[in-house]
Amino acid sequence: MQLYIDCPCTSFPRNFARDYKETYRYPPPSTIYGLLLSLVGEVDINKHQGVKLAIGIIGGDPPISRILRKQRHHKYSKQNLGTYSTSQFSKPNYHELLTDLKVVVRIDSNKEAGTVKLADRVARALSTPAQITRFGGLSLGESWALVNGIRPYRDNDGSIHWLIRDNRGLISLPIWIDRQSGRGTFQRFRLVDEFDEEACWVTIP
Repeated sequence: MQLYIDCPCTSFPRNFARDYKETYRYPPPSTIYGLLLSLVGEVDINKHQGVKLAIGIIGGDPPISRILRKQRHHKYSKQNLGTYSTSQFSKPNYHELLTDLKVVVRIDSNKEAGTVKLADRVARALSTPAQITRFGGLSLGESWALVNGIRPYRDNDGSIHWLIRDNRGLISLPIWIDRQSGRGTFQRFRLVDEFDEEACWVTIP
């Protein structure tokens, strides 16, 4: 299965980003996995571990825009619970955005342990969306980054530049974030013009 995802504006904050919200230039596998779970209405993030994903970008590198926004800081303590900070705790922060992002995703569910495969659920969600129970808007990245649409890829959508695993590559992306420990599994990538059956696939651990 090969999907086409159109997202007009999004951001993938880097793991070390704090006040200055730097973004990864490409969608991390962990983010794509979250999008697919949201698409099929699955709330258990461990449900389809073992699925393999391949991620490609249509066109050149997505442009990065930097915006200046006002961000209000909150004090998290028992004494300040339920207290909304006054405007004196607001300050300007920069935020990086990606625009006009077009992503292609391949799904391989052959190594999944469960009987119901993610690829089958995605196919069902696209063919009969009325049978899917889900909530919230479908977003790629943060919740405000809604996608324009998701459908099977067509040849006239454009040529694809694929992310392939390469330990010497300059693109570092998170594959999995452990919500308990806060630690992530990262992989280095580089872009190529041809799909590589060995190096393009990333397994969600």
